[in-house]
Amino acid sequence: MKIIKLANHPELREQAVMWFSDQWEIPVEAYRDSIQTSIEQPQGIPQWYVILNEQQQIIAGAGVIDNDFHERKDLSPNLCALFVEETYRKRNIAKQLLDFVRVEMKNLGFEKLYLVTDQDDFYEKCGWTFLTKVTEDEGQLIKMYVADTL
Repeated sequence: MKIIKLANHPELREQAVMWFSDQWEIPVEAYRDSIQTSIEQPQGIPQWYVILNEQQQIIAGAGVIDNDFHERKDLSPNLCALFVEETYRKRNIAKQLLDFVRVEMKNLGFEKLYLVTDQDDFYEKCGWTFLTKVTEDEGQLIKMYVADTL
């Protein structure tokens, strides 16, 4: 399985828009705008990545955006929307995707990558370090993790 940077494959935009929207129940317009921006500015933020199976269906994906809906605008960029289809889990796909994104961000000039999550154990096993708690836009506290780019 190959990790695909959507900025280099605009033909996958609509498939990715629908897939991410289905996984996270966020309106398609939000993903369409963000992915289109990544296509128009392939060396900037946002960036989006997917993995296709043999049938050319998306089975995993993740994005990098400036801010994942929290108060700490200074802690940027943020990994977001990491998801692996259930039948493909426990195959190290998420870790490969995380590491790929960390390399990509290093190549774009970033030294650190941040994320907000309640999946503590998973990200710690993948090399991320707890940084602080931040307040989400809805007012809830959530843990923020950081990782050096690779």
